[in-house]
This record gives sequence, structure tokens and C-alpha cells, in this order.
Amino acid sequence: MAFAFLLSFYQGYQAIAKADSTQKVYVIPVEETVEKGLSQYIKRNINEAQTQKVDHIILEIDTLGGAVDGAMEISDTLRSSEIPITAYINRRAISAGAYIALNADQIYMAPGSQMGSAAIITGDGNAADDKAQSLWLSEMRESAERNGRDPKFALAMADKDVDIPEYGAGKGDLLTLETKQALEVGYSEGTASSLEDLLTQLDLEGAAVLKAEESLAEKIARFITNPVVVPILLSIGSLGLVVELYSPGFGVPGFMGISALLLFFYGHLVAGLAGMEAIILFILGVIFLIAELFVPGGILGILGFASVIGSLYVASGNFVHMTISLLISFAVAFAASILLVKVFGKRMNIFKKLILRDSTNTESGYVSNVSRRELVGAEGIALTTLRPSGTAVINDERLDVVTEGGYIIKGQKVKVIKVEGSRIVVRELND
Repeated sequence: MAFAFLLSFYQGYQAIAKADSTQKVYVIPVEETVEKGLSQYIKRNINEAQTQKVDHIILEIDTLGGAVDGAMEISDTLRSSEIPITAYINRRAISAGAYIALNADQIYMAPGSQMGSAAIITGDGNAADDKAQSLWLSEMRESAERNGRDPKFALAMADKDVDIPEYGAGKGDLLTLETKQALEVGYSEGTASSLEDLLTQLDLEGAAVLKAEESLAEKIARFITNPVVVPILLSIGSLGLVVELYSPGFGVPGFMGISALLLFFYGHLVAGLAGMEAIILFILGVIFLIAELFVPGGILGILGFASVIGSLYVASGNFVHMTISLLISFAVAFAASILLVKVFGKRMNIFKKLILRDSTNTESGYVSNVSRRELVGAEGIALTTLRPSGTAVINDERLDVVTEGGYIIKGQKVKVIKVEGSRIVVRELND
């Protein structure tokens, strides 16, 4: 009797203890473009999940992919996590999204979802070089094998030469697995119609769900660090500063240029891509460029320009992407400057400050010398021998004259036949 009472008390205590120790699940949305801003966002939230001592992390994936370097950083973060991670593909995990899903401990997919089509391409849409392709294929293979999945399907997602026709990926096609196909080939542990359904299948029903929220600063940072946005910002910055150089005072173009560059550094700083060293290098560059206006020689200008460009590379952390972005921004700024000045300069009042339109022409009352055209036809006497230049008295005025090429003796009568500016041409008169 006493034993039964103690057993009943113990079971009741265990139930109360279990109820007090509710499990925690941390849900991190993986959406839009994969880039380094997303990498820092995921890293921060996984660290937050560890601080909160959650029991499970769910990556809710819906992305068409993005930058390879950002995806690799995310995979490193996922692999180092001590908390179990489940990738829940809630619509699409394409390209880098598929690679991220493969690095989770397990994968679940919503009905009608897709994963795959993970070929690596360059920014201009062409296939990457052999070195980059080899690295990416190795990463895809390793990610699949890491969780006991057949690597041939991961390779077929990234390599058109891998032939799996039964799943719609013949030679020349990339593999994209639908929900049922992924389950069939072992690339999915199950199908979940909703997050609640997924929690039930993971034996986490009733767990406290904590959802990662993207701050406004992180949203701005992700937008700014997008590989498409970076060259646009740099183009605005360079164009604004170029126009400002030819404008008196400081106006809208300069404000736009500086604002664009500040946004660039702000986004990369918030995303964790740039440190204070990039900001300091940029400020030093600006100081050198300003100093060049007062110190002749050009050395400070070169140092300033190199510092500014160097700060952009340091902030970006990707030499190739930054080089492409800078080339685009320089080309856009150069072309836009020519277009604005040559085509619209005469029509837009703003360019009156940039272009000098006044000219010292005769119509405006400017003359380079006094014209003596009224002397044409006048007669006079050679005051000196003209050989061919000399002095003559015409209309009682002593003038410097020149003949047509011959000699005229002193005292001979002459006649003005032509006046070209200050040049008075005379001809000998025969009695």
C-alpha cells in the first residue's frame, strides 16, 4: 500500500516536472536571396538559440538561391551547431537553397515543394570556371554524404552531365526533386503540410515556438549587400561625386554620392562583413583627397584614391564581386556624365553651373584688336621703304603697312587694297 502510494506520487511529480520543462523550438526563416547578409542573420539567430537553450532549430526555407560564398558561410554555421537542425522546405529550395538544406541534420518538405537546380553560375549568367565548378560539386557531394544521402542526386542538381532520366534529369538537364521524389530517393525524411504538422512529426508537439525576427537594420543590410544593389549604390556614389566636383559649393549631387557610399558601409557593417578598419581606411582616403586640393604634387590624391578603393574591397570581402561592381559603377558614371553634359546640358538649368557658355565674340562687343576696314581704297605715301613692311602716311595718319610681297620705294604713292585685322595691305600707285 505504501509502495503504491510512493509510486503514484513519483509518477505525478514526473508529470509536473515534464510540464514545467517545456521544450523550445527556434524557427529561422530563410527567404529571398542568399547572400552574406543572410549568412550573418542566420549565424546571429543560431547563437541566440544557443543562448535561449532551445531543443531544436527549424530553417523554414523558401529561396531561389544566391551567392555561393554566402551559402558556404551558412553551411559552416549549420555544421558547427550543437543544436539539431531541420530544414523545412516550405516552397522552394533552389540552387544555394538546396545546398543549405542538405547541410541540415534532416529535411522535411511541404506538399508541392521543390529542391535542386543548383548549378554554379557567374554574375553574367554564364557557367563558372572549372576550378569553381569542382569546388561546388565537392561541396554538394560532401553535404549529401554527411547525412547518409546518395550523392549522385546532389551532383545531378549541380552538374548537367550527370544522367538520371527517371527523375527528369537527362544529360543536359539539372535535377529538381519534387516532394514525393525527394522522399523516394531519401532526400527528405517526410512531408509536412504545416509547421504544426512538422512539430508533431518531430515529437515536438506542444513545444514553445520562438520565431526569429529580422530587424529593420538587418533588412536594410541584406538589401544593400545584395550583389545587384552594390554596383547601383557605387554608381550613384561615383556619379554624384563626379558631378559635384564641377559644381560650385555643395549641393544635391554631392549629398547623393556621400549618402550612397555611407549606405554601402552601413549595410556591410550591420551585416558583419565590414569592420572599423574599412571605415577608417575610407575616412583617411577622403582626408587625403581633400588635402590634395591644398597641397600640389598629386601624391596625396593617389593615396586618397587608393585608400577609398581599398576600403571598398575590405568592406566587401569578395575581390571578384567588388571588381565587377567598381567597373560597372565607373562605366555608368562615365557614360552618364557624358550623356548629361553633351545631350541635356543645354536644356537643363542645373548644368548652367557646370558648363561655361559665355563666349568673347564680336556680337557681344568683344574684339581682339581694332579693325581699320574704313581705310580700304584710301591713298597715301610710303614714309619708309616697304620691304615688304614699313610705315606709310594715309589720311594724315602714320600706319604700319605691308605690301603684297614686292618693294616700294620711300616717297612712292600707295593705296590700301585690303585690311585683315590689324594687317593693312597696300599697293604701289603708278602716275
